[in-house]
Amino acid sequence: MKVAFIHPDLGIGGAERLVIDAALEFMDAGHEVVMYTGYHDVTRCFEETLTERGERAGWVRVHGSWVPRHFFGIFHALLASVRCLWATCALLLHDPDCQVVVVDQVSSPIVLLRLASNAAVLFYCHFPDMLLATRKSFLRRLYRAPVNAFEEFSTGLAHKVVVNSKFTAEVFAKTFQSLYRKGAHPAVVYPAVALENAPNFSKNLTQNNEMTFLSVNRFERKKNLELALRAFAKFREDREHLPSKLILAGGYDARLRECVEYRSNLEAESKALRVFHDVEFRTSVSNDEKRFLLERCTCVLYTPSNEHFGIVPLEAMAFGKPVIACDSGGPKESVVNGVTGFLCDATPADFAAAMAKIAADSGDGAFGSKARRMGVLARRRVEWKFSRKAFGNTMLGLMPGLLAEAREKRIRNARRTENVVVVVLVVAAATLIRALLGALVAFFRGAVF
Repeated sequence: MKVAFIHPDLGIGGAERLVIDAALEFMDAGHEVVMYTGYHDVTRCFEETLTERGERAGWVRVHGSWVPRHFFGIFHALLASVRCLWATCALLLHDPDCQVVVVDQVSSPIVLLRLASNAAVLFYCHFPDMLLATRKSFLRRLYRAPVNAFEEFSTGLAHKVVVNSKFTAEVFAKTFQSLYRKGAHPAVVYPAVALENAPNFSKNLTQNNEMTFLSVNRFERKKNLELALRAFAKFREDREHLPSKLILAGGYDARLRECVEYRSNLEAESKALRVFHDVEFRTSVSNDEKRFLLERCTCVLYTPSNEHFGIVPLEAMAFGKPVIACDSGGPKESVVNGVTGFLCDATPADFAAAMAKIAADSGDGAFGSKARRMGVLARRRVEWKFSRKAFGNTMLGLMPGLLAEAREKRIRNARRTENVVVVVLVVAAATLIRALLGALVAFFRGAVF
């Protein structure tokens, strides 16, 4: 079977990790895979998308990179749709024989695929885009209205919709109520992590008796990284004797003004909180660097609220690290409170209290033993529920039903077309007969009189 994926920007992030994992699992199952994307930078991407020489892998095709990401800071959603539509046109031109197309994040390609292809279309909805957009002004709301309507329309054209968590499924039902009433009930397919990249042991910085708290997130305001800073400062208030540090690491795009400004603001706040010398900023970390950090940290702080799912907690638990996360969104489904980490209110005080629990020993006097014991349970949970193999099996398990649904819809559409044609022909025939009868009546009346 030939499977195509369409993704807007194949950079470094949870969404990108998911779609690459899905592609790799399909390859491992013996299927032919192609990935169409609007952007891919060989210097800022996951290594699986590269060859051994560091070049772009043959199965990754870039089309639409000429389309700008924004126009003077606006039209992000519209231009992302344009990039995906351009990539879709390229797919239809170069790989028209795909049997399955997995559309990720942006739903606009579904319209073209349903019009010009017989492929079964699966849409992976990370979160409704209309809920991510800001509506601060009348003009903004006016612009978003047709965009939102098109998002709902195009999403409804998919043969199957899947989401990344039960939380997102609930949001989907509330957001797309008309689709939900029509039977569009998305299946939950949890993202996964590749356990082979994570050693099955804990390698904390206990040799130096140092607590290391790690945050791995993109430098974006919605990730709420200042919560990690403020919690760390509060944790340090009564523990100046305890060597500890905070590492803020993650995706950083110098093209984006928000990234540049946000990092600068975080550095300024760390100075104001008097923890600057114990806070490390690492931008655009590579996979190897992230693995290094995860291996050696004591605990991972995950600060976004109402996150759709969040791949970072899984990555941390795969490395045998406990996670402190907000008690909302996806982490409620991945982190078991008090067992594999802690779920907290999104306040510095609550996070600092959880960090103190992590720092405490388990009664045996061993530094960091609490963290290590929770980390063992965290690793087991990932192995059971969130491995890449489990993810791949779930995705592959959807294929028979997806293909059957696509086939059934094609049959229904063909029947509808046939019915329309029949009705049109009947109406045309009746009109013709009526016209002939009228002409005959008129003829005979004229002949008689």
